[in-house]
Amino acid sequence: MYSIGQVSKIFQLPISTIRYYDKEGLLPNLRKDNSNTRKFDEEAVEAIRVIECLKKSGTSIKGIKDFMTWCEEGPSTYGKRLELFEKQKKQVEDEIKELENTLNMIKFKCWYYDKAMEYGNEDFVEEIPEILPNEVRESYIKAHS
Repeated sequence: MYSIGQVSKIFQLPISTIRYYDKEGLLPNLRKDNSNTRKFDEEAVEAIRVIECLKKSGTSIKGIKDFMTWCEEGPSTYGKRLELFEKQKKQVEDEIKELENTLNMIKFKCWYYDKAMEYGNEDFVEEIPEILPNEVRESYIKAHS
């Protein structure tokens, strides 16, 4: 069993966030002792892990609450749960692709300004992409396609 402070450290979340999750019903099986102190077992810790995953993938609190309700309802909701995760997977893959494009432009611009500083000007621009090293050329092409 974990205290709320320990769970806060595990996930690097403010205690207020964990209390909010509990208040919103996202932790339906959370145990409390005689003094009403929250106690987190492995199941509750795993629930927070899933909540954080869904939150980071762009799922709303309502969507997370729906998911937790479906978990309580049992096997009849497997299809709904799978659909939610497939939707979030697509969203994360799209975000990764967008970030990869951004990273490619940044890699190219790092090379570009390194060369501009080396030459003291930007006259070399006319020779792009021919003068690009292979790894920079690949980033340039991906960033410009």
